[in-house]
Amino acid sequence: MKKWPFYLVILIGLGLAAPVFADAPTPNKGDTAWMLVSTLLVIMMSIPGLALFYGGLVRSKNMLSILMQVFSIFALITVLWAIYGYSLAFTPGNAFFGGLDRLFLKGIYDPMTGTVANAATFSKGVVIPEFAFVAFQATFAAITVALTVGAFAERMKFSAMMLFSVLWFTFAYIPMAHMVWFWPGPDAFTDADAATAAVAASGWLFQKGALDFAGGTVVHINAGIAGLVGAYVIGKRVGHGKEAFTPHSLTMTMIGASLLWVGWFGFNAGSALEAGGTATLAFINTLNATAAAALSWTFAEWLLKGKASMLGAVSGAVAGLVAITPACGWVGVGGALVIGLTAGVVCLWGVSGLKKLLGADDALDVFGVHGIGGILGALLTGVFNTWSLGGTGIIDYVNNTIIDTSIGTQVWIQAQAVLTALIWSGVVAFVCYKLVDLIIGLRVPEEEEREGLDTTQHGERAYNL
Repeated sequence: MKKWPFYLVILIGLGLAAPVFADAPTPNKGDTAWMLVSTLLVIMMSIPGLALFYGGLVRSKNMLSILMQVFSIFALITVLWAIYGYSLAFTPGNAFFGGLDRLFLKGIYDPMTGTVANAATFSKGVVIPEFAFVAFQATFAAITVALTVGAFAERMKFSAMMLFSVLWFTFAYIPMAHMVWFWPGPDAFTDADAATAAVAASGWLFQKGALDFAGGTVVHINAGIAGLVGAYVIGKRVGHGKEAFTPHSLTMTMIGASLLWVGWFGFNAGSALEAGGTATLAFINTLNATAAAALSWTFAEWLLKGKASMLGAVSGAVAGLVAITPACGWVGVGGALVIGLTAGVVCLWGVSGLKKLLGADDALDVFGVHGIGGILGALLTGVFNTWSLGGTGIIDYVNNTIIDTSIGTQVWIQAQAVLTALIWSGVVAFVCYKLVDLIIGLRVPEEEEREGLDTTQHGERAYNL
């Protein structure tokens, strides 16, 4: 019998706008409403969630600079997504980039009939309005780019950060999204021959069978390694290792982390693209894994240092959110709890022991939490997706059945996706940083860094006492 599951099976990951036909199905209003609410939740994750989480962690003289960076990146990437990002990520092209069919989102709205094109979900014959999918994916792109700024916080020029964001978004985020999430939709899988053709038209990692429900590779590993490369290229902050760089407002950080946790339900459960059972599975897994990670980080830190810190608790929660992201719709409740408990401890090591080994001034631990958490979650998705450990298995759309996965085979596929994200994003980030440095320079002068980026880059202060 021909061995085909990982080449003819379509995976429940994030989908692609499907071609519109005259007899296209009508979107369900509940699905549409859920996707709009999920999109709003992810916007809240970025602004104000991520902005406040990062802002509280820096020194007061750099608070506004972080808020401005996150806010401006969100606006910038949203516009670029509409102009060319969505088209290059989610239309047919090759295994790494899409095409130009949706430049400026053309072809989605028909003014003559007042209708909006539909986008595929993960059920045959079920669709949502394509604009809902476009907006949802725009928020993913924006928050991914914004995550990188935490690694080089307090020392990069605003202009350099904006130029880097454009370049890295174009040559790292877009191709990773296409490689992992692009496919022609379930309705293209009518028989074995059609399935073979559809998989061949999909993204490179999708063809391999990589499982990434909501962004372990595309978002977290992608941003984590780009941030780490930036920390190396830009160099350490003035006074690093000699001065205390303590967070100026853990209250703000706790508020930001709480907004991230709430918003993450849109991020993960919204990635089901339908208001159904898979969304509820992703929802409960996101809730449980995050709580488990917050506890495991807290108790591990308590054991090691003698005290349980607020910073540790919220960092653990974020680690859990990161690690469960690729797995949330693929694993059972038990698997999610194990992933969360493991993430809290492993990411604690990532921001302490590993950080010392790497020697980079990753200011807000972007790689230690997002990079390491994303790698852990991606690999454990391959472990806990199997039925024997309570996982969902994968869908065979040709025969309309669910089939099991092999742990060894799937973990190897996941490892290939992890390595691809690390190498692709790391190399692209290095080239982008060097280009920006050559064109306008990456770093502010030492005297401006000492004064703080709020006043030297933006002419404002977060606090006027």
